[in-house]
Amino acid sequence: MTASQRPSQLAYQYVVLRCVPRADREEFVNVGVVLYCHASDYLQCAWRVDSARLGALDALVDPDQLRAALTFVDAVCDGAVEAGRAGEATTSQRFGFLKAPRSTVLQPGPVHGGLASDPARQLDHLLHHLVG
Repeated sequence: MTASQRPSQLAYQYVVLRCVPRADREEFVNVGVVLYCHASDYLQCAWRVDSARLGALDALVDPDQLRAALTFVDAVCDGAVEAGRAGEATTSQRFGFLKAPRSTVLQPGPVHGGLASDPARQLDHLLHHLVG
């Protein structure tokens, strides 16, 4: 396969979303991934909540509240009305909002980057590899 026949590689950035029930213990469980690709104006979140893993980390974590927070992340990615002012921003600004550090139970990890020909497929790969 020649260089002209290879699928073009698009640069992307992603953050892993972590459930951090008690920041003082510095323990967390990966629950999702947000992937942003500027070249294709792609911003999506994929997530999976494993109630048993959360319960092993902290029995007081409410999986339904965590799912509600992750649903809000979906709304921000989609630019939905339910996301409020964050949903009205440009795609890159919405990613900026989602990757910003915060002191809540749902926290983004550090920003990482890579190259992929298909951002949606890469998001699925990252979810499987980093969340399980």
